[in-house]
Amino acid sequence: MMLSEEELKKHIINLLERDKEFRYTVAGLIGLKEILDELRTLREEMAKRSEEHDRKFNEILARLERHDKRFDALERKIDSLGARWGLMSEEAFREGLKGVVERYFGGKVEKWIYEDKEGFVFGYPFVVDVDVVVRDGEHVLIEVKSNVDKSDVSIFLRKGQLYEKVRGVKPKLAIVSPYVDSEAMEFAREVGIEVYTKLG
Repeated sequence: MMLSEEELKKHIINLLERDKEFRYTVAGLIGLKEILDELRTLREEMAKRSEEHDRKFNEILARLERHDKRFDALERKIDSLGARWGLMSEEAFREGLKGVVERYFGGKVEKWIYEDKEGFVFGYPFVVDVDVVVRDGEHVLIEVKSNVDKSDVSIFLRKGQLYEKVRGVKPKLAIVSPYVDSEAMEFAREVGIEVYTKLG
C-alpha cells in the first residue's frame, strides 16, 4: 500500500515525536548533510585560495628572477668598471713611474714585449709583456697591478726567467700594487721578488 505525500509527512512527524532513536538518526543525517555541504564549500574555498596563492607565489618568483637578472647585470657592470678603473690606474701609474725614473734617476723605462712561442710563461704560446727599468746596466722588471694573488706572482716569476733566458741578463723583480694577498706576499718573499704595497 502506497502512502500519499501528505500521509508520509504525517507518519514521519509522528515517528519523530514518538521514536527518540529515529529522531536522532534523522538529525544526524541532516547534520551530516550540512557538514558534507560545509566541507564541500570549504574545499572549494581552499582550492580557490590555493590557486590564488600559487598565482601570487609565481608572481613573486618571476619578480625574484627579474631582480636576479638585474643584480647579475649590475654586478657585471661594477666588475667592468672596476676592471677599467684598475687598468686606467695601472697605466697612469706606469706613466708616472716612467716619468720619475727617466727624469730624476737617469734610467730608461720600456715595455718588453716578447712572443713566447714555447709557452714558457703560460704553458701555451702567448705574447708576454712587462715593464723594464734599465739603469747602470741593472735591469729591473716591474709588475704594476691593481691587485695581486699567488698566481700573479708565479706568472711574474716566469716572466723574469724568460727575460733572463732571452736577454742573457738576470733581472731584479718588483711588484707594485695597492693590494697583495697574504699568500702572494709570502710566495714573493720566498722567490726574492720585492713587493711595494700599502696593504697586505
